[in-house]
Amino acid sequence: MPHSSGLNPLLIAACRFGGVASVILALVFILNNFLTYVGGLPGVYGTLGASGLFGFSAPKGDLSGGILAMGWVQVLMALGAVLGAAYYTRSGGSLVIDAARMDKLASLIIRAAFWGVLLVGIADAIISFIRVEDLHTAMFGKDIATKLGLSSWRGMYIHIPLMIIGVIIGFRDKSVSVVWLILLVVIAEMLIVLARFIFAYEQTFMGDLVRFWYAALFLFASAHTLKEEGHVRVDVIFASFKERTKAWVNATGSVAFGMPLCWLVLVLGMSGKSSLINSPMLNFETSMSGFGMYVKYLMAAFLVVFALSMLVQFTSYFLNALAIMNGDVSADDQAAEQKA
Repeated sequence: MPHSSGLNPLLIAACRFGGVASVILALVFILNNFLTYVGGLPGVYGTLGASGLFGFSAPKGDLSGGILAMGWVQVLMALGAVLGAAYYTRSGGSLVIDAARMDKLASLIIRAAFWGVLLVGIADAIISFIRVEDLHTAMFGKDIATKLGLSSWRGMYIHIPLMIIGVIIGFRDKSVSVVWLILLVVIAEMLIVLARFIFAYEQTFMGDLVRFWYAALFLFASAHTLKEEGHVRVDVIFASFKERTKAWVNATGSVAFGMPLCWLVLVLGMSGKSSLINSPMLNFETSMSGFGMYVKYLMAAFLVVFALSMLVQFTSYFLNALAIMNGDVSADDQAAEQKA
């Protein structure tokens, strides 16, 4: 139960609303980005501009008929995210429960991304091996062999289905740990060493596989590290703080630095067709390494997984800190729950 010196209930409600709304809006933002730049819809900004509302300038292009109607669906999705967060906050609950749900969501995102990276990495490495050894024509025929050399075809018909399967596995299998990525990197590097020094064989795709899985490890493990308090902290005076003071520092840091950084990555990286994240993904960008793997565009997409999972985990971190400040739970209780 909260202590008498707990936080103001209105402040708690506002913080719960802000955290939940931020996460739901991020999910809607990513979905709308896909609908806008892949599906050809106008987006929230374009729809409001075409309607002349709130001072927005009308965008270029024909937005009449069904396209504009779908644009309003995108606007309603964004509005629904805010209203949904308000309804969720009003319906009750607690900071501890909300934080636990955010933890589960972050874990789900990482699991789905892990399985997608595992399946795509293995499949694309095999395809690259078949192509570099000139076996693809004999195995698949001239037409498919030609298409395997097109990054857009390989991405659309091989990578995306495998990533969907990865999401399904991530929903069903809750036993996977992000540390498995370390094992994948070690195995991939070990294969390079064995092939180079025993069989005198080395190809570009082998190094690409190591970089692909290592990039996933570096970016996917960030949210897990934050959850486990495994990040490096410049601990000069923090360790001497009282429990509530530590919680205040963590809450302030999450709101002032952590969550804004995640939104900055999403907004700047996905603000247009030529942006840092959208451009490689929309063009199925590959490296100029001959018969290497065609996964460079997915490494840009890793930033989306990083920003989204970190945003969710920072929200959980923030709500956990508020729970400590409100006296709902102690830091020792939280550590015991994480280890359980």
